[in-house]
Amino acid sequence: MKRPLTCLFGTVAVFTITACSRHEPAPTAADLPTVIVQTAPVRQLETKPVVEVPGTVRPVDRATLSPRVMGTVTRVDVVLGQAVVAGDLLVEITANEISAQVTQAEAALAQTERDLARETSLLAQGASTTETVHNLEDRQRQLAAALGEARTFLNYTRVTAPFDGVITSKLVNVGDLATPGQPLLHIEGRGAYQVEAELPESLAQLAPGAPLVIRLDTNELTGRLAELSAAADAASRTVLAKIDLPADATVRSGQYARVAVPAGTGSVLSIPAEAVSPFGQMQRVFVVADGHATLRLVRPGATVDGAVEIPAGLNPGETVVVSPPAALRDGQPVESRR
Repeated sequence: MKRPLTCLFGTVAVFTITACSRHEPAPTAADLPTVIVQTAPVRQLETKPVVEVPGTVRPVDRATLSPRVMGTVTRVDVVLGQAVVAGDLLVEITANEISAQVTQAEAALAQTERDLARETSLLAQGASTTETVHNLEDRQRQLAAALGEARTFLNYTRVTAPFDGVITSKLVNVGDLATPGQPLLHIEGRGAYQVEAELPESLAQLAPGAPLVIRLDTNELTGRLAELSAAADAASRTVLAKIDLPADATVRSGQYARVAVPAGTGSVLSIPAEAVSPFGQMQRVFVVADGHATLRLVRPGATVDGAVEIPAGLNPGETVVVSPPAALRDGQPVESRR
């Protein structure tokens, strides 16, 4: 009979100990020891945000060469990619009717000049009239003008390079029929280059000569705004801009570029990069308030010169813990040292 009683007392003792242990208060962060930490203020910095706009590198000098007269292409002296000099013959067109007009105008002018010379001589002898001589002089001027026009059209049968450049597109071959306005060749200059970009209307508030950062592959250079259209495209709501590139820029026609366009002014909060520490898959910052460390979850932005941008989660003028100890807890007392 004694053994069951002993077991009963043991059971009561176990429940008593368990009940006492459940009522013991758990330690809080405020009960943890004070930690001496280094702190830094949250700074508000003025920024100049930019928007990157796609663009394309184009030569300043470029042209589409088309004939002004109709005829048969009898000569093409260039190939794709060939370098040419201003004045070089590129394409020759045969137009027999224009050659005939030149011959006809030359003959008519020669006949009129002989008639004028004869009537002038007879007028000196009193055998002709002043009116006859004047009429022949007028006819001479008319025929001379007609001959000049015919020769001009004949010159149009020779398509020459307007400037030093490279043939970038060849659209004609010997035997083709050339018609006015039909493209024959495309030529691009080998000198200065520009970047052409379509700027959003909201960003097209730039003055001529304004510097703009251009990013080309891995290169970055500064160009100058050369032209800005005064009218916006009704479909895309953009404005065409042309930015001059430096003379020593190593670029090629058609190359993709990105133009950094200023988008006004703004501000951003900045703290030392060492104040941000990982917290699981997130990032945290400890803010010092009333002698205690308060945990804040943040999403850091760009890091520049050892300072990280904090888009949200902090307020200007607050104080954060720099290089927080791994054991620091939310609400734990801290003593600041800057």
